[in-house]
Amino acid sequence: MASALGSDIFTCVALLIISIAVLFILRHYLPLRSTPAFLLVPIFLALVLPTSALILVPIDLASSARESDHGGKGIWLPKRAVLVSWRIVYWLTFVLTWVVLPLLGEYMDAGYRDPKARMIYSLRSNGRYQLIVLACAIAGLVYMIFSYGFDFTAIKALVMALAYVWGLALAIYLMGHGLVAIPRRMFRKADISGSLRRVQGQAPKVHEKLEDAILALEELEAQVMQLKQRKTGSARDFHEWIDELVEVTGQPETRVFSNVTTTDASNKVPAVITERYMADLSRRLVRAKHRRARYIREWDHIVQSASDLQAILNSKASKKLDFGRPTSLHGFPFITLSMRYHLYVHVIPALRIALGGILSLASVSILWSEIIKFPAPHLSAVSLTVIHHPSDKNYQIGFGGQLIASLWVTYMCACALSSMNDVPTWNQRALVKRNTYAESACWYAGQIAKLTVPLAYNFLTFLPKDIHQNSTFYNFLGRLINLTPLGTWFDYLFPIFILIPVIMTLFNLYGKIKNILGFGFIEIEDDEDENPSGFGTGGWREGRDLIARDLQGNRPAGASNLGVTDSPRTSLDTSRPARTAAAPSRWVPPAERPQPTTALPGRFRDRPSLDPEPEEENFFTLFGKRLKNTFETIDTPKWMQGGPNSGGGFNLKRPKWMGGSGDDMPTSGQGQGQGQGQSSGSGSNVLGLFGGRSEDGRIMI
Repeated sequence: MASALGSDIFTCVALLIISIAVLFILRHYLPLRSTPAFLLVPIFLALVLPTSALILVPIDLASSARESDHGGKGIWLPKRAVLVSWRIVYWLTFVLTWVVLPLLGEYMDAGYRDPKARMIYSLRSNGRYQLIVLACAIAGLVYMIFSYGFDFTAIKALVMALAYVWGLALAIYLMGHGLVAIPRRMFRKADISGSLRRVQGQAPKVHEKLEDAILALEELEAQVMQLKQRKTGSARDFHEWIDELVEVTGQPETRVFSNVTTTDASNKVPAVITERYMADLSRRLVRAKHRRARYIREWDHIVQSASDLQAILNSKASKKLDFGRPTSLHGFPFITLSMRYHLYVHVIPALRIALGGILSLASVSILWSEIIKFPAPHLSAVSLTVIHHPSDKNYQIGFGGQLIASLWVTYMCACALSSMNDVPTWNQRALVKRNTYAESACWYAGQIAKLTVPLAYNFLTFLPKDIHQNSTFYNFLGRLINLTPLGTWFDYLFPIFILIPVIMTLFNLYGKIKNILGFGFIEIEDDEDENPSGFGTGGWREGRDLIARDLQGNRPAGASNLGVTDSPRTSLDTSRPARTAAAPSRWVPPAERPQPTTALPGRFRDRPSLDPEPEEENFFTLFGKRLKNTFETIDTPKWMQGGPNSGGGFNLKRPKWMGGSGDDMPTSGQGQGQGQGQSSGSGSNVLGLFGGRSEDGRIMI
């Protein structure tokens, strides 16, 4: 047998590159120096192990072909090495996903100071979820015992099948949304003006969430300051803990207690301080700080993106583009202003359209492969691009086929993972640059590990049965999944339900359901045609004004056109130098600036004065008010008005156009009859029957 030295070297180098890339990703989202090792190592393994499946699946295909004398020519490893690799990847990922990462996440989110108390809190928090999983496992075990008898292989098959079923169900739903959202996002970004409007449409919601996060943090800081002022009682037993919380806040007492809202919040401190209350306060305080940091980053990104897009649109007149700040191309001296203009206006949009077209074809190919794999897997678009001559028993898999297979698996995983941020159920968790919360980092790492392995095996089912059933991955996982008829049906027929999220995303059914029921499962970009005015519902016009005020607030006081000089936010990094108007940033008011003594109630106490918005009212209130206004503004008909001597009663006399005397006509009708003739006077009385006014000839409805 030929030596696998070259393949071994290539595999080791690929794993080393993956590990280095994962380290850079962790460095981007987590502070590596301050993150404890017991948290960093599991997160690192939870990312490296599933990512290695991207190269392990193509290697498995080529290795299986060579072991069966089918003439595989790509990167291959001995069958025993592939089997051991799959065991390490699967079982370590299984333990990290279902045991280690959930416990670590709750441990870091406990709020207690004692490690023992933290572990007890973590076990108690995960107990309910683990009991539900255990109940499902017991029910499945009873089914396996009655069907196949008590066998260790059957028990292991049950555990692996249950984990696969849950991971595949979630992966299929998320991947279906991403297959449509990613190409559409590329096409939309190619439209610069449309991208600017969408960014402006996101600004009101993010700005409101930022204000909520700031207010929630200030309320918790006020409670901490209130605890610090207590020198006796139960608070004395936790004075060291309270001092640590004061250091976490980093705010002076005068600034906290100068606010009416935070002063009221400080009254929520109970009379008796307990360890449970202190842990809950610590947990909420840390969450509030990370939540504020998250929305500060999001708001900075929105303002920066809007400023850059507006600069690109403004450059079409001068054919020169200057962002007013260093960019990624700033270090290249040959990139002139004119060249930068053509790059951002013509080249990059064209590349996005081309990439969107390629990704659209890839999405259609995956959908077709999911649908056709059960009746005719040899017609799968994925199979035709990976396997050379799949109808021939002596099929071959070269390096090109392995590369294409790795790209397919990568795109499927990217579609599933990109949809995780669109689900509002998990809106409390987010990845923030250099400031990701520990619990959020554990949760995201667990989801990546949970989704990658089922998607990798789902990719194998796109290939003909003779090919994918000959792989080591099938003998390790697929054989146990197909041990029962239920597993076989789920493996082949359930992925067809990917059409449900695809259709709902493609035709914006999520938005229609949200409008009908008042909520939605997936947050997608709203169409700007549904709200052309942009006002009243947090539209793009309101977002444009908020972004403009943020930019103007960073300029000198005399350069403000909107009359806004103070920003209602506080930056996490107050040492950053102030940027120019073209580069949006956050202006931090000096600490010695006197705080306003009279503040507006609620969270808008320090917000720049915006145009007053009407309060939201229900349908019956609005209908009653409109009906009342209609009756109050209607004029009394002429035939119901009393004469000079009628005493205010009705004066029902025959009108002139019915043969009545001209004395019965009102004064205004007499004037018009004298100046315009008889026909004009009669016409005005016809309008009077409908409550109209004879002066302008209009009808009041």
